[in-house]
Amino acid sequence: MHHDAVTERLRALLRVPTVSRDDRALRDDDAFRRFPELLAELYPLTHAHLEFARVEPDGLLYRWAGRSAGPAVVLMAHWDVVPADEPGWTHEPFSGDLTADADGTERVWGRGAIDDKGALGAILEAVEALLADGFQPERDVWLSFGGDEEVQGASAEAAVALLRERGVEVEFVLDEGGAVVQGQFPGVAEPTAVIGIAEKGIAAIELRVTEPGGHAAHPPRDRPTATARLARAISRVSVQPPAFLPPTALPMFAALAGSARGILGFAFRHPRALKPVLLAALGRGSDEASALIRSTRVVTRLRGAAADNVLPEIATATINLRIAPGSTLDAELERIRRDIADPGVSVTVLYGGDPPPVAPAEGRPWERLADALAVSHPGVLAVPYAMLGATDGRHFTQLTPAVYRFTPFAMSRAELAGLHAIDESIRVPEYVRGIAFYRALIETA
Repeated sequence: MHHDAVTERLRALLRVPTVSRDDRALRDDDAFRRFPELLAELYPLTHAHLEFARVEPDGLLYRWAGRSAGPAVVLMAHWDVVPADEPGWTHEPFSGDLTADADGTERVWGRGAIDDKGALGAILEAVEALLADGFQPERDVWLSFGGDEEVQGASAEAAVALLRERGVEVEFVLDEGGAVVQGQFPGVAEPTAVIGIAEKGIAAIELRVTEPGGHAAHPPRDRPTATARLARAISRVSVQPPAFLPPTALPMFAALAGSARGILGFAFRHPRALKPVLLAALGRGSDEASALIRSTRVVTRLRGAAADNVLPEIATATINLRIAPGSTLDAELERIRRDIADPGVSVTVLYGGDPPPVAPAEGRPWERLADALAVSHPGVLAVPYAMLGATDGRHFTQLTPAVYRFTPFAMSRAELAGLHAIDESIRVPEYVRGIAFYRALIETA
């Protein structure tokens, strides 16, 4: 593999500003037109040998025919990115700049470097290289690339509908998700590859208060304003729900048991008996560790008066709710109402649903992921967990419960902090290792 050529192709992908926005009219339609054309230019063997279909509105679906019949593998990624409007980028977000770290490690900068054009490029690099070697998989391999994942668009659902219509049997699905990380679990010093066997359900909840309006120069003395009442509700709902052991926790603890030291290692081996110890340790750990053992909720949007000197008649807040496996949307909605304890605050679901099914952390699909990891990141432990974010993969649970979420790159805390923020970047050696992961995975298809 020529690493310079691989790097240049990634840089080219990052230079196309395929930014998804909630208001589709505001996006750069020319960029969304150019990106699939660029893929055909950069990966000619893939486009010459694989069947290709556009899936409306923004999906790209490829079929690599296998030598024999049997359940297929689906590899997923998305090519849209979140906006990069924040100031303070070290390198322009769509420059694809190539630099060297202090130790000489090359790094590519740009929105989508990790989320998720890095994975898309790594998949296509693996396919292109295998085609050049004359390889054909034993069974079908499908590539499903969505162009609207960041706005929870319809492309992934449309791809699932097409596969169902064609009667495609699926062994397992791999989408974006966890990564190779270090320091995420208390008591475990070694790097771990956290592979999502589930993901949280996601919902948007609106809190709404209606009160008489008026002039801000003479606020009411005998009742709270709409904003004051809403503020009290926000304060109450901002206290996170209690921790519990979701069904994804037990296989996670079992995987960590051999690596954790001291009392935590013992607790990981006896999770039911020492549940309070585990919940306390994870709760005191990183924000990510704490979120593994509870549903989470946070207010992300506020709306009030249209002018500075007006008492609003309606004040609203939007809660971003992430529902842990083992809980439900209805249960979390009832908890929100109970915690607010104010009938004057209406609680409404804008959209959302329960967590999808949990994939098995054993059996052939899991073993194939672990074997590919051993090629790309030797000695790194595969750990099942519940992914905190939402992915297009949740729609593919209609085809198989074996939907996994893993991005095969080692990421530092700084690199993780760049996701959906400024200075997103990826180290070139990690990109190359990701290609090796996908190649090893495909070779066992």
